[in-house]
Amino acid sequence: MSEARRNVVIRPEQPKDFAAVRDLNLAAFPNAAEANLVDELRANAKAALSLVAVQDNRIVGHILFSPVTVESNDGEHPVLGLAPMAVLPELQRQGVGSLLVTAGLAHCKRTGVGSVIVLGHSDYYPRFGFEKASQFGVRCEYDVPDEYFMLVELIEGAGDRISGMVRYQPEFANV
Repeated sequence: MSEARRNVVIRPEQPKDFAAVRDLNLAAFPNAAEANLVDELRANAKAALSLVAVQDNRIVGHILFSPVTVESNDGEHPVLGLAPMAVLPELQRQGVGSLLVTAGLAHCKRTGVGSVIVLGHSDYYPRFGFEKASQFGVRCEYDVPDEYFMLVELIEGAGDRISGMVRYQPEFANV
């Protein structure tokens, strides 16, 4: 186990964490877009699941899941989108993000979420079961490379029951 993963606790985000989560996202990304996104989703009650990674009483990682909709010919299908996920730069590539993704997906599965969508690194997310969303007939409303837009089935066959265009919350338009 890497030193960064040692003594890391994953728990639900609490209001007292908001400032630290913002600072974390500001440190982890090149601009404030993701930090602003988290604040807006939270303020608009669109954070379906928000977890933090805590080490030595310090927030070192954060992951957020929010509702997205797959629009198809037979209606709308709700799923969750994973975004953003951040780890302090000095602890990146040491397993903290993996702990967050694993815990987040496990929570989603326990609560009956069938599928999760992510727009992310094609060399990172497949280790958690993510596959190209296009294999399920699911495409992104944004113009993104196919290999970066992925879906994981948390309930077997859930991806087969949806196809169409993924629509993110309006707050994502500024990212």
